[in-house]
Amino acid sequence: MRSVVTPVAIARILLGWGAVAVLSVASSLFEPPVAAPLLVGALAGIVGVVLVCAFGVVHEAEHLARRLGDPYGTLVLTLSIVAIEVILISAVMLGPGDHSTIARDSVMAVSMIILNAVVGLCLLVGGLRHGALRHNRAGTSTYLALIVVLSMLAFAVPAFIGRDGSYLPGQAIPVMVAVPALYAFFLVRQTGAQADDFREVDHQAAVAEGDSGRGRVSAGHRGEVPARVGLLVVTVLPIVLLSHDMATLLDDGLGRLGAPVALAGLLIAVIVFLPETLTAVRAALQGEIQRVSNLCHGALVSTVGLTVPAVLAIGTVTGQPVVLAESPGNLVVLGVSLLLSVTTFAANRVTAVHGAAHLTVFLGYVLTVFA
Repeated sequence: MRSVVTPVAIARILLGWGAVAVLSVASSLFEPPVAAPLLVGALAGIVGVVLVCAFGVVHEAEHLARRLGDPYGTLVLTLSIVAIEVILISAVMLGPGDHSTIARDSVMAVSMIILNAVVGLCLLVGGLRHGALRHNRAGTSTYLALIVVLSMLAFAVPAFIGRDGSYLPGQAIPVMVAVPALYAFFLVRQTGAQADDFREVDHQAAVAEGDSGRGRVSAGHRGEVPARVGLLVVTVLPIVLLSHDMATLLDDGLGRLGAPVALAGLLIAVIVFLPETLTAVRAALQGEIQRVSNLCHGALVSTVGLTVPAVLAIGTVTGQPVVLAESPGNLVVLGVSLLLSVTTFAANRVTAVHGAAHLTVFLGYVLTVFA
């Protein structure tokens, strides 16, 4: 247990719950409009605590991943990250002000960050260090097939059949049923009959995976799994409790700056996915390119598969409009990203040049945000 409940883990928990206690006592000071210096300081402090706790969640999830093995371990990691994102988006939607597009902006930002920024960076550093890398084409193809379908339902279909970019209530309910059902079917196959499709095929990476002890939970380590799960839950709860205050201050600050509406979604996506980005880059440096795909593409499938039904449910219950339809410009960037992803991973091996191409597309997305 000493290797699980470490001083660093205790410090993260104390920091997170301490911030929750401070904000609960001083909540009256953060009612908009907040003085500019206080707003900047409070927002920086909250984001810092959220990031520290998020890194703690990823740390515990990574250890669980090593014990449980792929695809189970990576699934724990991606679901932990996606849960944080759903919490933050829900907090913004339920907070003050009009946030009808926050889910669309956040999921779109996550899509661009994953498909282009993180995948591009991983392919670049992995390719430069190891040369061309083999991935498991069956598993990657499965991810991309789901991403194409879910992206269509999330961003394109509402523009044609909905009203003002939102699904009508009668349209939202079938989507709320179909998307989780597809995601659940995928999880059953990923953790069952098709589990081998999501494991490394490169010999050296597969040997490294086996040598690391991934997937072996010996009798001496069986108590480690529930202990780490408990730590993960205790560390993620402060993020839940702090998310409302962060959303309120972020909305106030961006409103004063006259920043683009989509910037709030981009900031949430960056905050949420930063820890997993570092995990993916480390995997790329070790030549584990299928683990990169499991982390990145798996996270995107989970994000769309869980976030879209969640925000549609919130909109249905609260009567808030949930605008999901993307602008023509962003749909073009998304279409190019999906086409590039399919082209990249259709090859037997991926290279650093593929990574550079993905990073260039991400630059195009950033330009559209500030256009």
